[in-house]
Amino acid sequence: MEIKNLTVASKEDKKLILSNISFDIEEKSIYIIIGPNGSGKSTLAYSLMGVPRFQIVSGQIIFKGKDITNLSMDKRAKMGLTLAFQEPAYFEGITVSNFLKANKKNISHAEIKKVLSLVGLEAEEFLDRTMDQHLSGGERKRIELASVIIMKPKLMILDEPDSGLDVIIYREFYNILENIKQETKASILLITHREELGLVANQATFLNHGQVIYSGNFKQVMRRYCQTTSRKKVCPHAK
Repeated sequence: MEIKNLTVASKEDKKLILSNISFDIEEKSIYIIIGPNGSGKSTLAYSLMGVPRFQIVSGQIIFKGKDITNLSMDKRAKMGLTLAFQEPAYFEGITVSNFLKANKKNISHAEIKKVLSLVGLEAEEFLDRTMDQHLSGGERKRIELASVIIMKPKLMILDEPDSGLDVIIYREFYNILENIKQETKASILLITHREELGLVANQATFLNHGQVIYSGNFKQVMRRYCQTTSRKKVCPHAK
């Protein structure tokens, strides 16, 4: 994907949220967008997916060589673009099995078992459970990732999947991302404000106040991020 000078506003009040955002995501890579809360990271994720509450004022989004700037969300999804939201939804009365089958009705039990294994879950323990508040936040995040894998995307956008982690520890999360990349051959755009996740990244962009501060090698990006935010005192890359 190529993002070229992307400027985005809220459709509701026309306020600019992102200004002249540019970066490229290489095929089969993991790319991180990092920045403090309120920097525009989620707006960027939703805009790339085509969520209609945001308006692209100018710029282009090129995906697989095609300009998708004005395409609807469903057309982007059909091209292989997917988005996993920061807070996975609850589905009262729907089992994990039926939730996963919603994306591929003819999926076999063996395929479901394999996909759940990729995200660190035992199929026999979870398939008959309900997608409700009895699942922990970490378990719901894993199940949502499993549902994304089933779609066989070309590019996965993961909006702060590390937010409020309780079950998934960081090292295990690294392994899950690598498993997903190897299984799907997809690129992954990871939205986060935590430098700990950067170990999996090929490249990164530091976003703040709706603007690109720095893009490039992850360690270089992290050094800039740590020097200019409130994380300076605790960030290992600050020096």
